[in-house]
Amino acid sequence: MSAAIGVVVPGNSLVHRAPPGAKLLALAAVCSVLVLRPTPTVVASVAALTAGGYVLAGLSARVAVAQVRPLGWFLAALVTVQVLFRELERGLLAAGALVLAVLAAGLVTATTPVPAMLDTITRAAMPLRHVGIDPEQVALVLALAIRAVAVLHELAAEVRDAHTARGLPLRPRTFVVPVTVRALRHADELAEALAARGLG
Repeated sequence: MSAAIGVVVPGNSLVHRAPPGAKLLALAAVCSVLVLRPTPTVVASVAALTAGGYVLAGLSARVAVAQVRPLGWFLAALVTVQVLFRELERGLLAAGALVLAVLAAGLVTATTPVPAMLDTITRAAMPLRHVGIDPEQVALVLALAIRAVAVLHELAAEVRDAHTARGLPLRPRTFVVPVTVRALRHADELAEALAARGLG
């Protein structure tokens, strides 16, 4: 079974049944460690934990690949820049940390229904009411962010398929420009829809 980013893969595993709050806290801890201490030992340890999480959740390798496929061009550019500056090890660690962060986030979103995740975030954000921040709007922003990642994944797949159907080679310029234009168009349509519903 495969899945795009932000799409829940049904299941009844221990990971699926774990409380959304616990998974979000674990994700925050993993990302913090990867950002603050991206050493070979840390990256290898997180890789083992993330792989174990996917296996425990019953998610296939194709699900994992679907999470990181959109990063391909960025990772290639990141490693290339580091090679030019003769810091290959640092570049590989940075790329590995980014991939693992995305995989960890994908594990959470693939095993947690978005409504359950947003309910948890809304409850956690309740104290923000005292400083004038609406928890429901915080949850709405996060929901849109999660959906936006999935939309970008779909737009990239559409452009890639269009190139394949026409027998055209996939180049950075002919790939990035159409995806960007479609993403901006989607953002305008979303903004209009929110404004029509009175949501600023």
